[in-house]
Amino acid sequence: MNKTYLLLGSNLGNSALEIKEAKNCIEKKIGSITRQSALYKTAAWGNTSQPDFLNQVILVATPLSAIEVLQSNLSIEKEMGRTRTVKNAPRVIDIDIIFFNKEIIRQADLIIPHAEMKNRRFVLKPLNEIASQFIHPVFNKKVHQLLLECADPLNVKKF
Repeated sequence: MNKTYLLLGSNLGNSALEIKEAKNCIEKKIGSITRQSALYKTAAWGNTSQPDFLNQVILVATPLSAIEVLQSNLSIEKEMGRTRTVKNAPRVIDIDIIFFNKEIIRQADLIIPHAEMKNRRFVLKPLNEIASQFIHPVFNKKVHQLLLECADPLNVKKF
């Protein structure tokens, strides 16, 4: 069984309910959620003139490959009403793969570990809650250390 850490995010509609619905879909299409962080609220990153985000990190045990998880994530996002317009636009749901086992994958449509996670406190803080000792396979540092080193100034607080 593969283990994948996923970041869920929403800033449109009732974000807490959207994340709950996404988790229901993930359990049906991808696998069992074995751990989950609290919900965290943070200002939007990148395009800051939009509503705040709720984020949560979950650990999923899945029989799927990394590319199959990506395809399932995109399918769930579409079913839930996400439309892709411009980069960092508001969204009803966003599901990103942070880690897949301890694999390093570099493909045109899939980069694992998530390429920007070390620069984003809204990823690292909930990830640290459930996987502080997980070692990033590229940087060879624990998640906890990456959080301590993160220069992202955005305030990330439990919701």
